[in-house]
Amino acid sequence: MRLSRMLTAVEAHAEGEPGRVITGGLPHMPGNSVFEKMVWMRENADEIRQLMLQEPRGHPALCCNAIVPPSDPQADAGFIIMEQTEYPPMSGSNAICVATVLLETGIVPMVEPVTELVLEAPAGLIRLRADCRDGKVTRITFRNVPAFAVHLDAEVDVAGLGRVRVDVAWGGMFFVLANADDLGISLAPGNGGEIARLSEAIRHATAEQLPVSHPENPAITGPTITNLWGAPTRAGTNGRGAITLSTGPFDPARPQDASGILDRSPCGTGTCAKMAVLHARGQLPVGQDYVNEGPLGTTFTGRIEAETRVGPYPAIVPSLSGQAWIHGTSNWSLDPGDPFPAGYTLGDMW
Repeated sequence: MRLSRMLTAVEAHAEGEPGRVITGGLPHMPGNSVFEKMVWMRENADEIRQLMLQEPRGHPALCCNAIVPPSDPQADAGFIIMEQTEYPPMSGSNAICVATVLLETGIVPMVEPVTELVLEAPAGLIRLRADCRDGKVTRITFRNVPAFAVHLDAEVDVAGLGRVRVDVAWGGMFFVLANADDLGISLAPGNGGEIARLSEAIRHATAEQLPVSHPENPAITGPTITNLWGAPTRAGTNGRGAITLSTGPFDPARPQDASGILDRSPCGTGTCAKMAVLHARGQLPVGQDYVNEGPLGTTFTGRIEAETRVGPYPAIVPSLSGQAWIHGTSNWSLDPGDPFPAGYTLGDMW
């Protein structure tokens, strides 16, 4: 067998969202923080992200995580999150997948009934509690980075839609949020194609007309992801969300050709961004659960633990809980003669 690269991974999903976790075969990534390691990877080893997420080894809905040594001595491990078009600073579903993989494979020792651990994400330290039984992680609850609203009820001109009212908020990524009911968009899973196309049009317009950057790290900009939300339809839930991750460039002259993919989970950072918007409007108090439903009917439970500030913005300290399941292990290789060393994409599914 001829190999120019071999990567070992554990395959997992958090409430439906696939989050591949690379546990071996990565190069050394220099940096004084996981954010700096992420920047180095993006600039020097992005072929790993492409190799893992594009065909034939990946698919549009797949996310991936690189386990790296932490830079902060408080952390048990670091992780770099990779998606189809970006390296998010934080992801709730991926943090849940990573913590579950670390504990269930023994990379970090599991203590039953509760294991506490700290992960260093590019966005900062994430403190997690893992409920464990019989070698299985049955629930992950973590305290996320502070979340805050930047724009409320702003209006943007969207190709194919006209004027659209949006919110822009940080929940670990910068989201543009819009009410699907106001837009007449069904959030039914079978409507995923239309949701993705319209969401990408809204995201592009908002990024162009209302660009934002994080006050504590101006290198983090956005919005890079869309949250179309709606009223709850199931007892025991407080809302619904359809999160669209971009899978390619957007041409405002042809908004009907926009490409994106639905987050299969309720989206952890999207839930935190939504809670920040609700709190800014006085609609969600500290200490109250917010159960968010995703397109598969699975849920994440968020809660505002405290109020704080981030730069000029009133902010919340959110927590989030959910579960992940390991569904496989894999070894991925690259033949030095492979004509597609970074994988490929085709328009029939991207």
